[in-house]
Amino acid sequence: MADTKGFVENTDDEGTLITLTDDEGNEVEFEFLDVVEYNGEEFIVLIENDEEADEVVILKISEIDEETEEYVSVDDEELLQTVFDIFKQKYQGDISFE
Repeated sequence: MADTKGFVENTDDEGTLITLTDDEGNEVEFEFLDVVEYNGEEFIVLIENDEEADEVVILKISEIDEETEEYVSVDDEELLQTVFDIFKQKYQGDISFE
């Protein structure tokens, strides 16, 4: 996913849902899992709002102005793995990772 923009919808039953629109105009709904800070930057950790989803999506949070942010894809596999490792360590025992 390249640069994405989305909106947030809070729901009580399923947590916080975020709908992102990709460059091709497709909307995909994700469940918010966490924000991880690493090296002075923030990354949002999401999982597709689908019972069969088994992979998280990690996007860099880029602030446009005081009220607006966008989520940007990260191409650096090493950086993604580092952020995912921080996320896994934080939720060790709470979430089962394969």
